[in-house]
Amino acid sequence: MVAPLKVGIAGLGTVGAEVVRLIEQQARTLSARSGRGVQVVAVTARSKAKKRKLDLRGVAWAKNPLDLANDPGIDCFVELMGGAGEPALSAIEAALKSGKSVVTANKALIAKHGLRLAKLAEKHGGALNYEAAVGAAIPVIKTLREGLAGTSVHRVYGILNGTCNYILTRMEQEGLSFAECLKDAQRLGYAEANPSFDVDGHDTAQKLAILASLAFGTAVAQNAVYVEGISSITPEDLRAAEELGYRVKLLGVAVRTAKGIEQRVHPTMVPKSSSIAQVMGVTNAVTIDGEGIPPITLVGPGAGGAATASAVIADIADVARGIRAKPFGRPVEQLRVTSKAPMERHEGGYYIRLMARDLAGTAATIATRLAEQKISIESIVQRHANGVDTALAKGKSSPVPVILITYATSEDAVYRALEAVQRDKVISGRPQVIRIEKN
Repeated sequence: MVAPLKVGIAGLGTVGAEVVRLIEQQARTLSARSGRGVQVVAVTARSKAKKRKLDLRGVAWAKNPLDLANDPGIDCFVELMGGAGEPALSAIEAALKSGKSVVTANKALIAKHGLRLAKLAEKHGGALNYEAAVGAAIPVIKTLREGLAGTSVHRVYGILNGTCNYILTRMEQEGLSFAECLKDAQRLGYAEANPSFDVDGHDTAQKLAILASLAFGTAVAQNAVYVEGISSITPEDLRAAEELGYRVKLLGVAVRTAKGIEQRVHPTMVPKSSSIAQVMGVTNAVTIDGEGIPPITLVGPGAGGAATASAVIADIADVARGIRAKPFGRPVEQLRVTSKAPMERHEGGYYIRLMARDLAGTAATIATRLAEQKISIESIVQRHANGVDTALAKGKSSPVPVILITYATSEDAVYRALEAVQRDKVISGRPQVIRIEKN
C-alpha cells in the first residue's frame, strides 16, 4: 500500500474551503486516479474562529503559513492566500527548500517570483504547480507545458479576465456605457470596489506573461507586456464593430515575430466568425496557434471557487502521481530573457474612428495623410449622428463620425498619420484606435 499524500492548505477562503470539500467528496476518485489517497492533514488561515461549514475534525491548525510550510507531517503545501509578496512568498520558499511540492493559484506571485521559485523546485526535487493561476478550470498550463511539448507555438492569445469580458458583453448587447456596466459588475461581485487592476489590463498582463514563458521558452517578465485597458471603449465602437463583422474583446496576445516575442494586452477587434469572438460574459478562452496544427481554443470558467478548486486538485493529483514537470516546461537556466517590444513596431490592421469636421476638403486631407504613410484602407464608413451612412456633407455644423479599417500596417505609421490629421484641424477630439487580430 502506498501511503496517502498528506496536504497542508494555507488559506481557507472561497477557493481553499472548496478544495477541502472536494478532496473529501472525491476521495475515492482521487485515490483511483492518483494511485494513492489524498488527505488534508493541516491548515492555516487568518481566523480559526470563522465559521466555514467545513468538517475539520482531525485536521491540525498551524499558527501561520510559514509553520505549515515547515511542518514535516505534510508532503504538499497548497498556497491559496494570494498576493505577490508575504506571507505567501516565504512560505512557498520554505516548503520548496524542504523538498515539499507546492500547488498555488497565485498568478501575481508566479508572474513576479516564478523563476526564483522554479529554481528552488528544480534544486530540491519538489513540484511547483500553478494551473489555477491562469484561466482557473481551463487546463492551459498543462496544454502548453506538456500537451504541446513537441509543437512549436507561433501565437497564444485569449480572454483572460472575466470582468472585462462581462463589461464588453453587456455594452455590446445592451448599448450601455462602460461606466454603467462597470457599476453593475461591481454590484454583482464581478468587479472589485477598485476595479483598475482588472479593467486597466494588469490582471490579464500577469497571466499573459506566464503563458508567454510556457509558449516560447522566455523568462516570465510582466514588465515586457504592453498594457492598455478597456475604459476608452464606447457603445459606438461596438456598434461599428458589429456592422463591420467584428467583436471587441480585451485580449492578451503573445506572438513570435521576426523582431522577437511581442506581448500585449489591449482591446482588440476579432472577426465574429472566430472561436474567441463567441466567448461572452465572464467566461475565459485561450487560443494556441502552433506549427502543423489548426488553432486550439480552450474555453471555460476563468474564476470562481469551484472552477479554481478543480484546477488546484488536478495539480495535487499530479503531485500524488509523482509527476515533477519543469515549472515552465524547461530548466530555468534555459529560459531566454525577453525585453518589451515597442508597440510602434507592431504590424496589423486597425480600426480608426474620427470625428471629422464638415469642412470642404476634409475627406481629401484625411486620405492624403494616410497615403503619405503608405496606409491602405480596406473600408470606410461615414455617417451622421442619426446613423444613416452618407458622404461627408457640407454645411453641417456638428462633426461627422468617420470609421476606417486599414489593411496591415505599422502602429508607428498609423499614429504619424493621425498626428498630421490633428495638426490639420479637420477632426475634433482624439481619434479612437483599436487593433485588429485576424484568425
